[in-house]
Amino acid sequence: MTADLPGEAGELVLLVGLGNPGPRYAGNRHNVGFMVADELAARMGGKFKVHKGGAEVVEGRLAGRRVVLAKPRSFMNLSGGPVAGTAKFFKLDPGAVVVVHDELDLPFGTVKLKLGGGDNGHNGLRSITKSLGTKDYYRVRFGIGRPPGRADPADFVLKDFSTVERKELAFELDRCADAVEALIGQGLLAAQNAFHTP
Repeated sequence: MTADLPGEAGELVLLVGLGNPGPRYAGNRHNVGFMVADELAARMGGKFKVHKGGAEVVEGRLAGRRVVLAKPRSFMNLSGGPVAGTAKFFKLDPGAVVVVHDELDLPFGTVKLKLGGGDNGHNGLRSITKSLGTKDYYRVRFGIGRPPGRADPADFVLKDFSTVERKELAFELDRCADAVEALIGQGLLAAQNAFHTP
């Protein structure tokens, strides 16, 4: 085991996909965290169930680790409560939390991983940082690109992917799920080396 793994060796890891609940938002760019979580749940062979921590969860194994996969049941800007509540229920420190989210400042499909940092205007991350009381949790960032022209970013993230993007989306989500598995199985540096494009 490497020193830059989420959590202690052998410890449970909480993987959180961010999004907005309900069919109205299901295909939105802001919901790529949910989409990656769904892919990971399929790999685990599990189904999400409502949990008292405020999220839907699946428990199982990925990349040789015990994991809890979670999708907050709140709206994006209130994600912190369910994330902190689920972490507390499973007695996990923030260092064992991995959050998968959309990122405006990365081109579509780009995957970047990091530990800590700011929220870059992302209300879901801002809420999680406030509720956990620290910025020191892992993030897997999925690029959705900037809106064209003078379009409002707040509107852009709540629109579905374009026809062109949808042709590549399944492949990119699969790759992002691979990056999550690399992070929890091999550590941050190995995952960055494998998935960060030059």
